[in-house]
Amino acid sequence: MEKGYLALVLHAHLPFVRHPEHEDFLEEDWFYEAITETYLPLLKVFEGLLNDGVDFRLTMSITPTLASMFVDPLLQDRYVQHLDKLIELTEKELERTRWQAEFHELARMYHRLFQEARELFVNRYGRNLVTAFKKFQDLGKLEIITCGATHGFLPLMEVNPKAVRAQIMIAAAQYEKLFGRKARGIWLPECGYQPGHDEFLKEAGIRFFLVDTHGILHGTPRPKYGVFAPVYCKSGVAAFGRDMESSKAVWSAAEGYPGDYQYREFYRDIGFDLDYDYIRPYIHVDGTRINTGIKYFRITGNVELAFKQPYHERAALERAADHAGNFLFNREKQVEHLYDWLGKKPIIVSPYDAELYGHWWYEGPAWLNFLLRKIHFDQTTVQLITPSEYLDRYPRNQIVTPSQSSWGYKGYAEVWLNGSNDWLYRYLHKAADRMVELAQSYPHATGDLRRALNQSVRELLLAQSSDWAFIFKTGTCPPYAYKRTKDHIERFSKLYDGIRANAIDLPYLGQLEWLDNIFPEVDYMVYA
Repeated sequence: MEKGYLALVLHAHLPFVRHPEHEDFLEEDWFYEAITETYLPLLKVFEGLLNDGVDFRLTMSITPTLASMFVDPLLQDRYVQHLDKLIELTEKELERTRWQAEFHELARMYHRLFQEARELFVNRYGRNLVTAFKKFQDLGKLEIITCGATHGFLPLMEVNPKAVRAQIMIAAAQYEKLFGRKARGIWLPECGYQPGHDEFLKEAGIRFFLVDTHGILHGTPRPKYGVFAPVYCKSGVAAFGRDMESSKAVWSAAEGYPGDYQYREFYRDIGFDLDYDYIRPYIHVDGTRINTGIKYFRITGNVELAFKQPYHERAALERAADHAGNFLFNREKQVEHLYDWLGKKPIIVSPYDAELYGHWWYEGPAWLNFLLRKIHFDQTTVQLITPSEYLDRYPRNQIVTPSQSSWGYKGYAEVWLNGSNDWLYRYLHKAADRMVELAQSYPHATGDLRRALNQSVRELLLAQSSDWAFIFKTGTCPPYAYKRTKDHIERFSKLYDGIRANAIDLPYLGQLEWLDNIFPEVDYMVYA
């Protein structure tokens, strides 16, 4: 008989990056890399577990922006083209490395990986990964939850509650359309919670959300069981808090498993290593060197990239199995201790960015596979569970108001509101106020006016993405974040002016509907 529960939660998110106006757009590679390195490997793990009769439970958010990209025909076609180029490159690598035994074996590994990815994506899943993940939810193995419509950081949108509500209601409507059921849970963007926002979740029919540890521990009144049991807000919506111990063991490159010296080195890629003329057809069209996803070296140690040693897949997989065993051992001891201390079965909630598994930590999906099998076969102390299943089993929980919080640096809003990005918000708040004004001024719009109002919603939502503020803070690619913010605000403003002047530029509107086609069934009245 189990003494406690483990809820593994993967947050699958990318900003909406789709540029039909360009034949080849660099930032679209974020999506293609994530499919190859994270989403398809996770699906392979799920398929293998199912085929081997392994019972498992996992929770996974698929954000509305990512889901929109999954079902977009243009991006689906471009991903296949992306894979075809990688398959061609690995064929050349097989020839180039044929006298270098260690690298040749790795070239064979990548050749198999890309061919299998193409087979899975095109033939098994029909190019639509929403239906691929939906299959496992329908089988009761995976609980898919939603997120804010465009991952807007909700605590910083509090000045206009209707904008917060719209992010939630639009997400819930898209989820129901794609997955054929109402969303039971939500990953609040960046785990950003503001007291009172749970009322909007209740209105959308959502039963639970996740917060960082201090969101629960600093709640009012103090939670009797800490983060090891959910709490109910006054609205009746449940909040689950993150367990720091189990989370840090996985996500920390310095202290956790991903930094092990046997694992693959992320930052050394043949896109930068090989002769320019040789690699030129497989990097960006403008000649910029980029990651190809083909990486031949392991972390090795605290040494410069030039001194990294060749990667050995078998040794890395053995280490992943060891780490899975270590993680399970620690969770067993944690559950046994908590069971005795609390006098009830605890739930350990372990949330992670999904892209950690496979993209950043190449062996992550293998580690997850080993862990889920070990939980099924090797012990009886810990049982996997989803938040919905836990609430069904244990419907009585303490009423607590969680504190304002996020899972960002220092735990509040500093990542998304600082000297690098604070200028954003005057424009976002003004646009949100104007969208509410439009919805209230034109409650019965039809025809081209309705089209313009709905497109105004899309432009506002895309501008509100927390990813742009995050990129300004981290400095990864601020010119792109600046362009996206500026473009969407300018597009919204031009639509607003045209609507107000009764002079909608229809060719311009049509162009925006082609460029920014997210949420095709959105209804602007959500802002009223």
